[in-house]
Amino acid sequence: MGKLAQMIGLAPEGGKLVFGILLVGLFLLLVGFPILGVPLILLAVAVGSFFRDPERYPERTDGVVISAADGKVTDVSECTLPDDRETVYHRVSVFMSPLNVHVNRASVGGEVAMVEHTPGDFLGAYRDDASTHNERNLIIFSDAAGRRHGIMQVAGYLARRIVCRVHPHDKIEMGQRIGLIMFGSRVDHFIPPEYRVSVAVGERVLAGETVIGELAQ
Repeated sequence: MGKLAQMIGLAPEGGKLVFGILLVGLFLLLVGFPILGVPLILLAVAVGSFFRDPERYPERTDGVVISAADGKVTDVSECTLPDDRETVYHRVSVFMSPLNVHVNRASVGGEVAMVEHTPGDFLGAYRDDASTHNERNLIIFSDAAGRRHGIMQVAGYLARRIVCRVHPHDKIEMGQRIGLIMFGSRVDHFIPPEYRVSVAVGERVLAGETVIGELAQ
């Protein structure tokens, strides 16, 4: 089912759900219950749009950080990593609405240094305190120069499942698919201080393509 989903441009995690709803809808339509079958078929199409997974290719790979999520930049601030209270990082928060692509991608190439899942609440992901109270998954990457980069997948009011496809010591490429947050929510990027942020609050970004940070000259 997962391979079939990928063949038609869907994230494999959504394949069973989409095809299950679609098959029930088609069955009801065939046995003479269009009033039930047609809405289910339309629902399958809508859910399928949530799990769409288009190909993405970063135009630049040297000295940049790219967005890990589709959506709108809702915050640009300074903070420390949860496991490193000494170094101040740039934090760029991207809010994903239910209409955005939900697949998350690696913001840099290198190696996965740490993956840490933390249970929590399901407050609105747009809230600033969501990153400390909501269910979340922190991924730390180490790039070729040894710099540490962080991505935090934050669940929201609608998002009740965080999928992480990477594990510590995995080698990754910039733009590689690393997971998804079902039905929207938010991703926080922790960018090392050697970089300058190249996006502003209110801008729209694309996972795997939009440059959100550049090495300072």
